[in-house]
Amino acid sequence: MNQTLLALIAFSPIVLAGVLLLVFNWPAKRAMPVAFITTVIIALFGWDMSVNRILASSLQGIAITFSVLWIIFGAIFLLNTLKHTGAISSIRNGFTGISADRRVQAIIIAWCFGSFIEGASGFGTPAAIAAPLLVAIGFPAMAAVLMGMMIQSTPVSFGAIGTPIIVGVNKGLDSQNITEVLVAGGENWDVYLQEITTNVAFIHAAVGTFIPVLMAMMLTRFFGQKKSWTEGLDILPFALFAGLSFTIPYALTGMFLGAEFPSLIGGLVSLFIVVSAAKKGLFVPKKTWDFEDEANWPREWLGSLKMEFTENSKPMSLMLAWTPYVLLACLLVASRVSSELKTLLKGVSLSFDNILGEAGLSAAIQPLYLPGGILMLVALLAALLQSGSVRPMTSAFGESGKTLLGAGFVLMFTIPMVRIFINSGVNAGDLASMPVATANFVSGLMGDFFPGISAGVGALGAFIAGSNTISNMMFSQFQFEVAHTLAVSSAAMVSLQAVGGRRRKHDCYPQYCGSFSHGRLVRPRRGHFT
Repeated sequence: MNQTLLALIAFSPIVLAGVLLLVFNWPAKRAMPVAFITTVIIALFGWDMSVNRILASSLQGIAITFSVLWIIFGAIFLLNTLKHTGAISSIRNGFTGISADRRVQAIIIAWCFGSFIEGASGFGTPAAIAAPLLVAIGFPAMAAVLMGMMIQSTPVSFGAIGTPIIVGVNKGLDSQNITEVLVAGGENWDVYLQEITTNVAFIHAAVGTFIPVLMAMMLTRFFGQKKSWTEGLDILPFALFAGLSFTIPYALTGMFLGAEFPSLIGGLVSLFIVVSAAKKGLFVPKKTWDFEDEANWPREWLGSLKMEFTENSKPMSLMLAWTPYVLLACLLVASRVSSELKTLLKGVSLSFDNILGEAGLSAAIQPLYLPGGILMLVALLAALLQSGSVRPMTSAFGESGKTLLGAGFVLMFTIPMVRIFINSGVNAGDLASMPVATANFVSGLMGDFFPGISAGVGALGAFIAGSNTISNMMFSQFQFEVAHTLAVSSAAMVSLQAVGGRRRKHDCYPQYCGSFSHGRLVRPRRGHFT
């Protein structure tokens, strides 16, 4: 069969998913099963894969899905537990009174705190926390959404304790074959994955330092009485200081500790440094900037963006409210640095080797070593420390379970589809795998220009799938194969994929941009926000 036709056929399930989601506005729970079935048909009749290998690849994908869902559940569960203990309310109250300057407030809450929440929980949780906090202290809903969306860049590649890297890239690459190549060159898989992590951290840090500056400029230009860019630039020293306070620890932890830590520790460190500086007036402009009187706000600025906060009958100290997150960071570092603890946690593992007799198709679920296990432990300790009972966990469990159901159904089709795509190299027709076929076509078409659009491929995947993690799963092997064909650094190319995939299709707050009905975005009428 013609190689160009083969490449187009291999890529067709992803194109189909994009068309169904974007053109026909199908919800993901309908589009992704269709894309999965299309992949199975192509694997059977286009690639001559055996039914057994397709089933084994699907089962491998389901095992990986459970690992992803375990992390998602743990992250959301901890957040909901802290909401029910009243810790989130105490944290919210702690932000009031730091500065009257709206630019400072936006940088602290959206950039520092929002990035930290992304690192700790990911999966859209900054949307549920940071934007409502801004509205609660007097921001127009539209401005709050804009600030929250702008920070969905730098921290996302390491969101939810590094899930886009440790699951997305890790499980999106053919680790068995790549490991053989690495070992032949005197390297190993862990070193290779760490090289990708370091690259992503430094690329993001270089650009991310300027995000607070852009935030301030956008705020004053579109929501200020004078509609001025320069009023945003007036806070340049403080904004750059805030940017560096996050990106320096972000880059260093990415280099020395791994993918779990950059956004989490970067956000935590920046919160402490930037809040302390703001309280002392360090780098803060003498002239305070504010919105004009609310009575003069255009109707389209308004909305009903809010979050329900649980108030304690007894006020909770900020130290106690933040303790679970500090404890989470400490436990994660210990579990990754201490070889004894790492071995102990990895000792609890559900392994599947040579699934259905297919050599090399394996999977393992390590519930204690995966961040989900540590997140669950911290949630338990938080409930006991902050409320003296496990009652907050009961309410949090139900809420988190509902959140998990929607994501779980879609992932049960998406990840198996990706594994069939990756494992298609073993077939009766002696054809190259689907990623190799598409990579050969694209590298021949684009040549040495492809690295310039590599990050765009990651962005395309995130736009279609709505997830950096899934984008990395879909395209990491493709990026690797293109790099191999062009004889350029595969680690650098996969890093660009992860950087490009930072933006998500649904980085939008439903209360402002519309509402979600069974996974479908319903646009609001002009001037009306649900």
